[in-house]
Amino acid sequence: MSTKKRLIIAIDGHSSCGKSTVAKKIAEILQYTYIDSGAMYRAVTLFCMRKDIIRDNTVNTDKLELFLDKINIHFTYDNINKQYLTWLNNELIEDEIREMAVSNNVSLISKIESVRNKLVKLQQKMGENGGIVMDGRDIGTVVFPDADIKIFMTASVNVRAKRRYDELTNKGNDVSLEEIKKNIEDRDFADQNRDIAPLVQANDAILLDNSDLSKEEQLNKILDIINAKEK
Repeated sequence: MSTKKRLIIAIDGHSSCGKSTVAKKIAEILQYTYIDSGAMYRAVTLFCMRKDIIRDNTVNTDKLELFLDKINIHFTYDNINKQYLTWLNNELIEDEIREMAVSNNVSLISKIESVRNKLVKLQQKMGENGGIVMDGRDIGTVVFPDADIKIFMTASVNVRAKRRYDELTNKGNDVSLEEIKKNIEDRDFADQNRDIAPLVQANDAILLDNSDLSKEEQLNKILDIINAKEK
């Protein structure tokens, strides 16, 4: 890869459609840096929950503004377990930010302009030299509108709910399929209808519906797109 241009690869799409899983694998194959933008919003959400900034489905934005500069997020890679890890103010929070309590509140935080401005600047800084794979909701439209490759992933709500249910229950979480399905539907609505950087497919993004694809089939499709770009 050293003799080739180090690309910026933006993978956007709906929640729980496997963006992070495939983005991590692509980064591993290309020896690129993987950046989980969703984990960054989850980290801010967890911070706000701990500080009682979120209460009764409402964010105390005045209080949030006081703390925003005190939120520091970074990522590391666990070579032993082959896992990317999210840190909030030097505390490992990877497992905690994946719990339903955070999932149920992240849309409240992600629509706040000051939060998005802070995280978008961080994301752009991380990717300024290329050689990155970043997934999220607005990577190809806002964070890197000139990304070399843009992919928009989706899958049916039922498929996404079942995948998320299997993931959580395998980790020992006590959740219901209906609860997860409602969470996904609510997040889709919030993501697509927020005033700031709503979830939309970029005009030059390639649509990839993985409802009926295996992880390997999906990975191969994206690698084909990358290989075509590099020729």
